[in-house]
Amino acid sequence: MVNIITGQDLVDIIQEGQVKAFTHFYTLFFQKLLLESDKYVKDVAVAEELVQDVFMKVWESPESLEDVRSVKSYLYRSVINASINYLNRQKNIEQHHQKIAADYSEEYLMELDEENRLVVLLRIEIEKLPPQCKKVFKLNRFEKLKYREIADLLDISERTVENHIANALKILREALLDKKNIDKESKPFQKIVTLYLY
Repeated sequence: MVNIITGQDLVDIIQEGQVKAFTHFYTLFFQKLLLESDKYVKDVAVAEELVQDVFMKVWESPESLEDVRSVKSYLYRSVINASINYLNRQKNIEQHHQKIAADYSEEYLMELDEENRLVVLLRIEIEKLPPQCKKVFKLNRFEKLKYREIADLLDISERTVENHIANALKILREALLDKKNIDKESKPFQKIVTLYLY
């Protein structure tokens, strides 16, 4: 294979479908580029993926290389940029996760735990509803279907849907209000009532 000096040389190889020549070119540079990427990302698997992505872009869009004077320089720059971009993304993700974790105060976690407990209690009570009433309530509250959509789906009247919802709400509110170990004034309780029982 002739030494590739310019981008146009590589464009010609790709456009002419010379897969064997491109594979040789890929093999020639892959390990070197892998080592370069690994200097930045410190993870061979990630480095491999980044280098492969660079080659994939070259193969899929060879026209972007037409004015490139040195393919070697282009590839090194592309891999280094891809590695730095990867690190920046990881840093942003880590900072985002740290911010979320910092926002999880003890009070917030206690409220979250109580909210989840109430959802479990509510779901237990929902399962006790009459079958058709339960089905209608779930379609409306969990799958967000409108009354008309539920009526069409179950082949019942919209009025029947309204009656099932009203019946479900009455039963569920009473069931939760009757429970002794629930703080009816708490934010989690008010949130659950707002989400599911209005």
